[in-house]
Amino acid sequence: GADTAQHLFDLPQADAWMDWLARRDMARWESGCLLVHAGVLPGWTVAQTLQLAAEVESALRGPERASLLQGMFGSQPASWREDLEPVERWRVTVNALTRLRFCTPQGEMEFNTKEGPGSAPAGYLPWFDVPGRVTADVPVVFGHWSVVGGLRRPKLACLDTGCLWGRQLSAMRVPDTAGDGSPIDLNTWEWISVPADPGDVVPY
Repeated sequence: GADTAQHLFDLPQADAWMDWLARRDMARWESGCLLVHAGVLPGWTVAQTLQLAAEVESALRGPERASLLQGMFGSQPASWREDLEPVERWRVTVNALTRLRFCTPQGEMEFNTKEGPGSAPAGYLPWFDVPGRVTADVPVVFGHWSVVGGLRRPKLACLDTGCLWGRQLSAMRVPDTAGDGSPIDLNTWEWISVPADPGDVVPY
């Protein structure tokens, strides 16, 4: 009911934009890092994350696009299982990669809380702090959570620094040695931020 995108879908360029978006990666391995929009479920390996992302990408780029889009929205199932039906597999994958902030150690996702890590509901943790997360030793770069924007650890970085809300647009410069097998410490990568243009800020 709060959707404000319909006017975009009504434009003559909408189909071309949809085709372009459908060809973006849901998850990507680049320069020795796993890149995702929001997060990774604690039980997923890099290979599984990329494989599940590829399933969604394939559906978006093929004849299953309509089925995926019709069934994509919703918060259930809240956790991953191998026996999920195709539309449920897509939904859990999309939710993890594009909406995840908090989950339980068992990987059950929670989508109502949008504040900082200290606001986690009982039994939930920020996805990146879940003990035993399989990708804990892999550099992961993500966004989506502007409240923790700028968070950097040796194997974790959040690039969302709230440009939409009037703060900064941020990036990290990838060193030439990244991906050549050398150890990666994201704390050492150059961080670049520019202030938001006040004319582009969305009222909060």
